[in-house]
Amino acid sequence: MKAFVFPGQGSQYCGMGRDIYDQFPEAKALMDRANEILGYSITDIMFTGSEDDLKQTRYTQLAIFLHSYAAAMLLGREGVSMAAGHSLGEYTALCFAGAISFEDAVRLVAKRGELMQNAGQVNPGTMAAIIGMDDSAIDGLLEEAGACGIVQAANFNSPGQIVLSGDIAAVRKAVELAPSKGARMAKELVVSGAFHSPLMKPAEKELAETLNTMTIRDAEIPVCMNVVAKPVTSASEIRANLISQLTSSVLWSQSVQAMVDSGITEFVEVGPQKVLQGLIKRISKAAQTAGVDTAEQVAAMLNPA
Repeated sequence: MKAFVFPGQGSQYCGMGRDIYDQFPEAKALMDRANEILGYSITDIMFTGSEDDLKQTRYTQLAIFLHSYAAAMLLGREGVSMAAGHSLGEYTALCFAGAISFEDAVRLVAKRGELMQNAGQVNPGTMAAIIGMDDSAIDGLLEEAGACGIVQAANFNSPGQIVLSGDIAAVRKAVELAPSKGARMAKELVVSGAFHSPLMKPAEKELAETLNTMTIRDAEIPVCMNVVAKPVTSASEIRANLISQLTSSVLWSQSVQAMVDSGITEFVEVGPQKVLQGLIKRISKAAQTAGVDTAEQVAAMLNPA
């Protein structure tokens, strides 16, 4: 059984999606439609914008969504049993699974990126990668560092790779303490906010209001969602999970394991870069992985040799 998985923030690169836009008329029409909905050209930022432009959360999320969804739309759902996405990628997965229309997904991702960027300015925070520490040791680390402020596990990316998020002082304290708890490496990340932590509360409320104006349908294929690490099809569950996702941990490692347990043997990462393929290989040695980022890779998957 095969699943499509969709990357999240951090996978962007200058020129992303341009070859797909140029070589596939359906993808060009889709991306042009996104520009119309937004009232500005996100494709200009993707194709010719600077790295600094692309790193702005309000643009990053849209660029990754659009690149990923355009490729997925060209590939179609035939033979795909399940979908999942890492943080922002969950919106791509839900759109691909038919739970959210493309037009609504563009508006929703635009709003989410804007709200998260603003929340990072209102409640300054940071994030850090903790590598090589047992997941079981994380609670002790969080408890100790929590004396300096809010800090929680934002992403369980793969066994031994966790990202923390929260107040600057508390996250830095966790980085300082992590080696004594068995971490091989602990490093603060360059981010615009404390994503997937309670510091995103201002964004959560407004995102819920935006979601309430939109139609969410039952997904046509199950989407293994970040906050529950289990396949979901119910529209009401999807809505609740999307609202919780901003302040909750991304249970990526647990989600991939749940997909493997449900019979998925092949994972295709659709969208920019190869981040998820690397994580999946560390979560399940038996899983087969592939990636579709470029027009050439789209064509190869549509017309296998």
